[in-house]
Amino acid sequence: MTAARPVRGRRTAHALGLLFSAVMAFPVYWMLLTAFRPATEIHRSPPALWPGHLTLEHFRRAVETPAFWSSVRASALVGAGTVVLALLIGTLAAYAVARFSFTGRRVFVVTVLCVQMLPLVGLIIPVYLLLSDVGLTDSLTGVILTYLVFTLPFTVWLLRSFVAGIPVELEEAAMVDGCTRLGAFRRVGLPLLAPGLVATSLYALVQAWNEYVLAYVLLSSNDKQTLSVWLVSFQTGFGTDYGGLMAGATLTALPVVVFFVLVQRKVAAGLAAGAVKG
Repeated sequence: MTAARPVRGRRTAHALGLLFSAVMAFPVYWMLLTAFRPATEIHRSPPALWPGHLTLEHFRRAVETPAFWSSVRASALVGAGTVVLALLIGTLAAYAVARFSFTGRRVFVVTVLCVQMLPLVGLIIPVYLLLSDVGLTDSLTGVILTYLVFTLPFTVWLLRSFVAGIPVELEEAAMVDGCTRLGAFRRVGLPLLAPGLVATSLYALVQAWNEYVLAYVLLSSNDKQTLSVWLVSFQTGFGTDYGGLMAGATLTALPVVVFFVLVQRKVAAGLAAGAVKG
C-alpha cells in the first residue's frame, strides 16, 4: 500500500505534465496547421483539428511580399546588434559587480532590478521624444539602443551569478603568472562563462526578435520595419489573411527555434549552473 502511493503520485504528475505540455503546444500546432492549409479549409466551420489537404501557397505568398527580405535583414541587424552589445556591456558590468567592492554596489544591483520592472508601454512616449531629439527615430540604431536599455538589466543580473560562481583563485593564479586582471578574465574567466553567455544571448535575441510595440512606433519606413511589424501587413481593411499571417509567423519564429535547438544543451547547463551558483 505504501509503495503504491509514490507510483500513483508519479503517474498523476506525469499526466498533469503531459496535459500542461499539450495545452502549451496547441497554439503552435494550430499556427502550423493554418499555415499549411488551403484557404477553403481555414474558413471551414466547424474547423477540423486534423490536417487535410496541405499546401505551400501561403509560404510562397509570404516570401514574395515586397517587404519580406528587407524585414528579415532589419530583424537580423537589430537582433545581432542587441545581443552583441548586451553581452559586451553586460559581461563587463557583471564582472565589476561580482568582483569589486565599491560605494553604491547594493544600490546599483537594486536599481538594475527596478529598471527591469518598469512597464514598456509607459515609456514609449519618453523614448520616442528622446530619440527624436538626437535624430534616431526611423533608425535601426535607435531601435537597437532602445532594446539594449531594456535587455541590459536582466543580462547584468544573470551574468553576475555566473561570474560569482567562478573561483577567484583561478584568476589570481593567472595574474601571478603575469596576466593583467583583464587578461586573466579573458583567458580564464570568459571561457568558463560560455554557458551563461549562451543563455543570456538567447534571452536577448528573443526579446529583440519578437518585440513589436517599440519597433512599430520608432520605425516608419517600410524598408526598415522588422518581421514583427511586417506581420501586420496581412491584416487589411478587407480582412485578415490568416493563411499568410500564420505562414509569416512560422517563418518569423523559425530562426529563433533553430538557434535554440543548436544551443539547448548549453542553455540548460547555463541556467542550472546560474541557479546553483547564484
